[in-house]
Amino acid sequence: VWELKEEIGVHDMYTNVKAFKSKLIFFSRQISDKVFTHFATLATQKETIQNVKKYSKSLDDLHAEFCRRFSDVEKIDQSLQLVACPLSQNPETAPEEVQLELIDLQSDFVLKEKFSSLELRDFYASLNEATFPNIRRMAQKILVLFGSTYVCEQTFSVMNINKAPHRSSLTDEHLRSILRITTTKLTPDFDALAKKGDQQHC
Repeated sequence: VWELKEEIGVHDMYTNVKAFKSKLIFFSRQISDKVFTHFATLATQKETIQNVKKYSKSLDDLHAEFCRRFSDVEKIDQSLQLVACPLSQNPETAPEEVQLELIDLQSDFVLKEKFSSLELRDFYASLNEATFPNIRRMAQKILVLFGSTYVCEQTFSVMNINKAPHRSSLTDEHLRSILRITTTKLTPDFDALAKKGDQQHC
């Protein structure tokens, strides 16, 4: 079970999914071979040996279900890997529109240092838009994808708290503003807003 994390991106989520799918195949093969290294409790049960096919099939079925549920994400796996680890990607196998940009990126020692020291979204935001337009565009498409339902659940919770019977006069526009303020990571410039408000009242 994966812990629900606020900051998890789709690339992080799918990395966990791929690892879990590989483990399911590994476990199924081991159980078929009657190797219970990672199933200490199962190894102590008398009926285990006669049920190895059943256990192995259950693991295979679970693997198939994971493949089905994450089939859409699997289609963008190459893009996920490129955005998450651009320095280790082979430009020749990358999408044509980013091949030259990827070579420039991998040849720049300053950008390599930035990649190791910055958060992923901050790194791509720091790239020169004129030099790396396609890589930036690809990163934007990937990084806006949610890797968990955290933001959705947070938004619904805030909405339920604010849209209560005793606040019946709350308009949809006000509710949208409340939801945006509550769920955003941006910090308002209160001094600038206050100054702007003072100017409007002059």
